[in-house]
Amino acid sequence: MAFIITKMKITFPTLALLLALAVSGCSLLPQAPHPEKNSAATSKPASKPKSAAPTPIVTPDFSLAAKVVSVNTVGRFVVLSFPASQMPKVEQTLFIYRAGLKVAEVRVTGPQQENNIVADITSGDAQIGDTVRDQ
Repeated sequence: MAFIITKMKITFPTLALLLALAVSGCSLLPQAPHPEKNSAATSKPASKPKSAAPTPIVTPDFSLAAKVVSVNTVGRFVVLSFPASQMPKVEQTLFIYRAGLKVAEVRVTGPQQENNIVADITSGDAQIGDTVRDQ
């Protein structure tokens, strides 16, 4: 076919007509119906859509967390080290945990120096490295 076209004298109108037929050739053929459109028209009305998965609720954790950095067993007090942005209030009760178990209860008394504050041991015993929480 390429041989025949090269021997023929092709004019601009003929080339434009061939190009137009080539481009529109797909639209001249009968279209097959889409299964999605066809099934929606013949099927029963759609039931209520299922609700989307519940949106998770994200809340900031404002609980206090610290470490025991010093223990005085004779005076029954501990020095607690808190992050810079969190400090407990004086007279606040906190709980000391070791390996996930509550081992002591302390009451914050002060004084405070930088991120450290003193607390009296009201019950139980504490060791250096124990975790302190407010709940």
